[in-house]
Amino acid sequence: MTQTIPGITPRPSYAVGYWQKVTVFIWTLAIIVLPFADLEIVSFDPWIELGLMIEGIASPDFFATEYLISAIVQTINFALLGITFGLLFGLPLALIYRHPWIATLCSLSRAIHEVFWALLFLQVFGLSPITGILAITIPFAATFARVFSDILEQSSNAPLNSVSQQSDRISRYTYCKIAQVLPQMMSYTRYRFECALRSSAVLGFIGMPTLGFYLETAFRQGNYHEGAALLMIFIVLIGCIRFWCRAKLIPFYLVIAILTLADIPAVDTSLLVRFLTQDILPPAISDATNILTIDWSALGQWYKTILFEQALPGTIVTVVLALLALAATHLMTLQAHAIGCRHFLPKPLANIGQLLLLVGRSIPEYILAFIFLMILGPSMLPAILALGIHNGTVIAYLTTRQSRQLQPQQVNQGKFNLYHYHIVPTIYPSLMALLFYRFEIIVRETAVFGMLGVMTLGFYIDSNFSEIRYSQAIVLIACTALLNVFIDSMSRRLLKMPQQAQTC
Repeated sequence: MTQTIPGITPRPSYAVGYWQKVTVFIWTLAIIVLPFADLEIVSFDPWIELGLMIEGIASPDFFATEYLISAIVQTINFALLGITFGLLFGLPLALIYRHPWIATLCSLSRAIHEVFWALLFLQVFGLSPITGILAITIPFAATFARVFSDILEQSSNAPLNSVSQQSDRISRYTYCKIAQVLPQMMSYTRYRFECALRSSAVLGFIGMPTLGFYLETAFRQGNYHEGAALLMIFIVLIGCIRFWCRAKLIPFYLVIAILTLADIPAVDTSLLVRFLTQDILPPAISDATNILTIDWSALGQWYKTILFEQALPGTIVTVVLALLALAATHLMTLQAHAIGCRHFLPKPLANIGQLLLLVGRSIPEYILAFIFLMILGPSMLPAILALGIHNGTVIAYLTTRQSRQLQPQQVNQGKFNLYHYHIVPTIYPSLMALLFYRFEIIVRETAVFGMLGVMTLGFYIDSNFSEIRYSQAIVLIACTALLNVFIDSMSRRLLKMPQQAQTC
């Protein structure tokens, strides 16, 4: 399966010096924030727990989960229907994405993690398939809109200029723009489906009937034989996508998904009305009879309390964890690329390395963090390891595909020199570009890790939902979205600097 990340193209050799400076900057920031990080191992004896997990991996129990088939089916159903609706909304939005309001709306929508969307919909729809599908649909639609807009913008305008200007805009874009970039769009859709499967599994941690629900139960109860089996099944599900997810079979899968979807309970419209008109509003507004009776001083104090007691501390921890995870991802990428590169290792060893990359990128960060949490105890360390391993292997997988196409210089040099003085310098600019592309994802995941006990923004969001303080949770979710939009803006600016240098 070919995976395409639009906007990430190989950089010319002049850009390596620029990315070397950025690398030093990343590690400098990581060293500065390191003293403020909680990296303590609080588990009584992590080696015993690790040994039990290894024992479980060595002898997985594939028949321990009573509803295994149903969990697999629902995991695929949520992902498939979420992607389908995401495409239905995302593709039209891509045509008008350059409108400032549309771009802003999409940026905010995709900046909110699927788990946070699910927590919101959970208050209205409960543990209904609607909750899981909408939680995937909304951020994925916004992502499709941005990426497809970038793909269309980079395509040639020659076919568009050759048709009558009197034809409608949708027809012109369908036959003149979309037709020429359809392979890229399909490739990216397959990539997003893989992401949707991971998101669908993670939704099980908040009660949805996917693989994540049974995985969390197994690990919390110490049933590592069952947990290992579920992990293996999920990795195989991801690794074999190119074999079972064929374009011709999608209509058939959609019919099966609709027929086998879990029962959808009736929606209580009164709950929806109450949630929108009372629960998510600040107390000073919901208690007022009209705009003239709003206690503005109380409202200001309410926002001030949330800002200084929850939003600001949570943001600081989120940024500290994200910067350390970014440095860990950089380190992991370099090491993971080496073990999967055929120019550096013999083909059999490189194939084993590719298998390890598959395992690392198939397991969602949240699940990895949960596993490390069982071993090391609650701190930032499990989150940093999880983010570094998952994102590092994703980037390494993409860069090994690029390095595989390189033609080594025909000179008498060993593999060590070939790899370090030709392969790495050639792919390094693309590696760094992908790293900053993933940084937005790292920040989104960092916030969610608060639900595992790390005091990021997600910790306060989850606490407010648990205490039925929905209005405070909404404010903190908005803070998370704004932080992600800011990070994405900074990352895009860093990615454009080498191009600006070239034009100069």
